[in-house]
Amino acid sequence: MVTRAEHRSETDAAPAVRGPEGDLDLSVVAPAHNEEDNVVALADEIGAALSPLGIGFEFVLVDDGSTDATRVRAQEAARTRPWLRLIVNEQTPPGRGNGQSSAFHAGFRAARGRLIAVLDADLQNDPGDIPAMLSELERTGADFVQGDRSRARADNWMRKQTSKIGRLFRGLILGDTIRDTGCSLRVMKREIALALPLEFKGIHRFIPVTARHLGYTVVEMPVNHRERHAGETKYGSMGITKRAIPGLLDCFAVRWMASRRRPTAWSEATPGSRSEATPGASGEAPRGSDAEVVVRGEAPAHQPAGDRA
Repeated sequence: MVTRAEHRSETDAAPAVRGPEGDLDLSVVAPAHNEEDNVVALADEIGAALSPLGIGFEFVLVDDGSTDATRVRAQEAARTRPWLRLIVNEQTPPGRGNGQSSAFHAGFRAARGRLIAVLDADLQNDPGDIPAMLSELERTGADFVQGDRSRARADNWMRKQTSKIGRLFRGLILGDTIRDTGCSLRVMKREIALALPLEFKGIHRFIPVTARHLGYTVVEMPVNHRERHAGETKYGSMGITKRAIPGLLDCFAVRWMASRRRPTAWSEATPGSRSEATPGASGEAPRGSDAEVVVRGEAPAHQPAGDRA
């Protein structure tokens, strides 16, 4: 369950900034757990970065079990920022959140943009990088742009070392070549976000490699990274052992899922003179068939990497 308002029609939801033709181009999604001193500043930075682009956008903030004033301050900010929406993760453990994977899962399904940008709510990611990432997506024709903080990372020694260990595991087990998969700042097509199995704990650490397993093109680009100026680290604050061992097990889980994943694209054909007609490899009715494709599923038709069975 995401929010009690999850089944509202789009016309009942908070309005977003629309483009010239009324479309919504981009949703920015950020999970937040006890970020009361950062959420308003983050909203303002997102507005300042995206408003000059002339695109339709919204900012979807996911409150993941906060016990401070995060929710109240976000609600107050939304009164004067029509593009700000607050989603509340429900069924969270007392005093804790369900974690980033769960928060992303909720935010992606609440988002209405054709593209989805992701960042943390602690102000360490710079919303000012998003316009350049949108340009990179268009320039390269890729499906996904992943941020790389390596040249400017402002984290402490412990977090840098755990990231190195995690990168080693992912490279050996998954063949993952993404340099900074732990960077939350990324832009992707909506269909990718909805295909990610984020109902499982820890999968947010494997978003770029999972997108590649699904057959999408992922590119990387340098982004800024800033020190945290307010609040405390919540997600990923464990030590090397507590993070590395579950991360190693998760690598094997992701590899298993990749080996078992099958295409789920589908189409519906109306009855014709050839009732036994079988769609071709492209999903279209074969040449010479009277069958007419009238409905097509929205699941990505990409062939998962390594899936040849």
